[in-house]
Amino acid sequence: MKFITGRDRNQTEFFCLEQAISQDHEVRLIDLFVNTIKMSEHGFAMDFIDNGRPAYHPADLLKLFIYGYLNRIRSSRQLEKECRRNIEVMWLMKGLVPDHNTISNFRKDNPKAIRKVFSATVALAKNFDLIGGKLLAGDSTKLRAQNSKKNNFNPAKIERHIAYIDDKLEQYQTLLAQEDGDSLSTDKKELIEKIGKHHKQRNKYLGFKKSLEESGEVQISTSDPDSRQLITRNNITEVAYNVQATIDSKHNLAIDFKVTNQNDSKAMGNMVRRTKAILGKSDFTMLYDKGYHTGTAFDYAHKLGVEVMVAIPEVSSHAPDIVCRLPIFSTYQK
Repeated sequence: MKFITGRDRNQTEFFCLEQAISQDHEVRLIDLFVNTIKMSEHGFAMDFIDNGRPAYHPADLLKLFIYGYLNRIRSSRQLEKECRRNIEVMWLMKGLVPDHNTISNFRKDNPKAIRKVFSATVALAKNFDLIGGKLLAGDSTKLRAQNSKKNNFNPAKIERHIAYIDDKLEQYQTLLAQEDGDSLSTDKKELIEKIGKHHKQRNKYLGFKKSLEESGEVQISTSDPDSRQLITRNNITEVAYNVQATIDSKHNLAIDFKVTNQNDSKAMGNMVRRTKAILGKSDFTMLYDKGYHTGTAFDYAHKLGVEVMVAIPEVSSHAPDIVCRLPIFSTYQK
């Protein structure tokens, strides 16, 4: 019986990367787009010390970052692997294989510059008439932070910790006073060590309390300082970030995003203002769900001259039946 056979692995062949990638492939678009960007004007560092090993050009790392974004590859280690085994990435990077630390540091050190690149893609989409600018929708996504709940503190939680420590210190001091003699027994040494540890913990919480008073914030997180404890779903809270996004209805393209640490009730006004600045006009309509239904946000949108449509929050089951027959959306027109 005959079977399809592969090539001889020992056979030497000529291979051309350029011919392996079709002319309409997305990596060619990424390459063309990044090559048209003036990296220094977008905030990427272009001055590097000549001594030592040469640095990777920011444009090459940006191409790799965009490819990973389009193909849902977030891990820096995974992107490094793709540079060695993915023919598309080999073509895009011209055979370069940056270390995963280099990839990670590029992303970490250039958040503002990368955001400007996103704005450049929006401007490009507007230029090709891909953004309608008439009907847009906004919503949010909660992303859990590395910070755990036990490392997130508010004034009440700090006071509880301090009160607990004060109570334990009082107990230890009472036990210490009951110890007779000048010699340090084993129990007495343990008590002194515990008192020292609790004083250290108390000073830590007093530092958190001072930081909140000086900053005016209502929470403090020790691992991810910008994260906050937010309601994610069904009144369940997580220490997270809240990513607001605005989508245009013509081709469902995202035209704006902002990472925040507040719930949706305080986000609509700012996102409407940003959308007005991006589109350069106010004659458009924004759609939001019930989490954005607040009077101050309606008032701010009205002052901006933008029409918003927001879903009405659910009402109590004890309310009159007529309330349940309200329209699905409430509107605030200019």
